[in-house]
Amino acid sequence: MDLRESFNNKGRLFVISGPSGAGKGTICGKVMERLGDTASLSVSATTRQPREGEVDGVNYYFLSKEEFEGRINNNGFLEYAEVYDHYYGTSRENVMDKLESGKDVFLEIDIQGAMQVKDSFPEAVFIFILPPSMEVLKARITGRNTDSEEVIDLRMSKAADEISYVEHYDYAVVNDDLETAIGDVMAIIRSEKIRTDFTGDELDEYISSFGDSIGNR
Repeated sequence: MDLRESFNNKGRLFVISGPSGAGKGTICGKVMERLGDTASLSVSATTRQPREGEVDGVNYYFLSKEEFEGRINNNGFLEYAEVYDHYYGTSRENVMDKLESGKDVFLEIDIQGAMQVKDSFPEAVFIFILPPSMEVLKARITGRNTDSEEVIDLRMSKAADEISYVEHYDYAVVNDDLETAIGDVMAIIRSEKIRTDFTGDELDEYISSFGDSIGNR
């Protein structure tokens, strides 16, 4: 039995959250580039209409409201929310299929969604991306030149509330230097891939292989 292969065949679910401006989207994108075909970024389902250029199954899975609510009733989502009269959610079936195929799956979602995933799939790995300081966070948000002062203040207030949830996550990564933060997330992924959480059957098979080797000497 190849125990390393047994470990590597286990897909992990990684949930990445953080306040707006912390850099979680950039970090997640770079990590996905480095992992290549061994990982997949989860695609959310939504009931809103596709925008120009959006492709079903690539940008979102576009569902009718009736179909979405039917899946809610059948426990079909790891997490979901209703935003501006439209549903958004993470399909349980799509995530589980990828995990069972051996791929690591990444969810870049807000705190509310992450806490739902923690309830429905507690074995997931939860990573929180932190800014080095609130001053740096405000500078990043202001530097976008897309928001009014009122919106910036609202984002900062929300960020303070979101950061209070960091204690519910397994890891906290401070994004002071982008390359260092990416390296930290990659280190988390590597460590999670070699945790001793394989099943009793796998362990029994591995141990019995020693007896077979001794008997064949």
